[in-house]
Amino acid sequence: MCVIIIKQKENLMSEEIAKTSSKINPHGLGIIWLDTFEVTYHKSKDYRLLLTERPFIAHFRYATMGAVNRENTHPFICGNNKDELLMHNGTIKGLGSAELCDSKALAIELGSTPRQDWKTRLENYDSRFVSVNLRTRSFQIYNRNLYTYRDGVWYSKANVLQDNLIAVYGTLKKGFNNYYAFLTNAKHIGRGVTQDKYPLLVDGLPYMVDKKGLGHNVVVDVFKVSDVQLEKVDQLEGHPQWYTRKVIPITLKDRTVNCWLYFNPKEVTADTEMYAEYLSTYAKRYDNVPEESTSYDTAEYHEAIDIGWNDNDFPTNETNACIDCFNDVEHDGFANYYCSSCGNWFKEEEILNFNRI
Repeated sequence: MCVIIIKQKENLMSEEIAKTSSKINPHGLGIIWLDTFEVTYHKSKDYRLLLTERPFIAHFRYATMGAVNRENTHPFICGNNKDELLMHNGTIKGLGSAELCDSKALAIELGSTPRQDWKTRLENYDSRFVSVNLRTRSFQIYNRNLYTYRDGVWYSKANVLQDNLIAVYGTLKKGFNNYYAFLTNAKHIGRGVTQDKYPLLVDGLPYMVDKKGLGHNVVVDVFKVSDVQLEKVDQLEGHPQWYTRKVIPITLKDRTVNCWLYFNPKEVTADTEMYAEYLSTYAKRYDNVPEESTSYDTAEYHEAIDIGWNDNDFPTNETNACIDCFNDVEHDGFANYYCSSCGNWFKEEEILNFNRI
């Protein structure tokens, strides 16, 4: 996982992208400042350090191997070559341990590999790398074709570039079951309604039908998602075979935005019951929305709209995280934890040891 960000120019990096990088990759931030080639290490929540004209190479870590600590925060010294550093985005199978991350293990091995062989070796992996030489004040990107270049900045993973707006009205709404599996890393823009009326049917699951002018102005949640996240939601909705997504206008508190929304070709007749909002007794609700509510009151709803993340969105020592996907886990009341995001079970001892940072 992880993301490497390379900014060589004096332009400012997007705060939204920096914050997204921090939220998706919460296990450490390492920075090489390209104007001085000083190396600094931080918590991922310190992403605002990157909102500067100074050029840098930054690495946000998402731990898949090794403990979550300062010692496993990139960059790593390459063996005995104190001037050579390595940053890595990806997974190297067969390297690392419960304590030592695979990237650091690889950096140690590179220390005994002739420098002229690094390129051949690193480009054999399906990963993104950057090596930095502090003595010559230079750096080299490996597998550059796997990077994304946007507004003068290189990104090793495009999942931090959340450029797509989607409006969801069913199980993907914030706090509902599929939200936890698909949209916890997306940016929640807020709650709104469709600018036009549409039929919202509830037949076990919710279905919105593309018949503008019928039904109600339907309550939706709006998210910003990356191309990767959009593709996953497409798969969930069976687009374009089952549901078909279409761009329609959504009214928020202070503006109207165009969003993708998924329609289903259900039949609508004069007797079809239509709803203004999909509610579920098993889903977590907004505290300020009555369970029986089927209306949308702009003044009341928008006072509590979540227009972004705050510090409570980041993992803390008080929130146990999944070993595999790092989303929240739930205790079963005995000696096990369950992750609803990836569907895995873990022993209590495993989770507590993993989260003991």
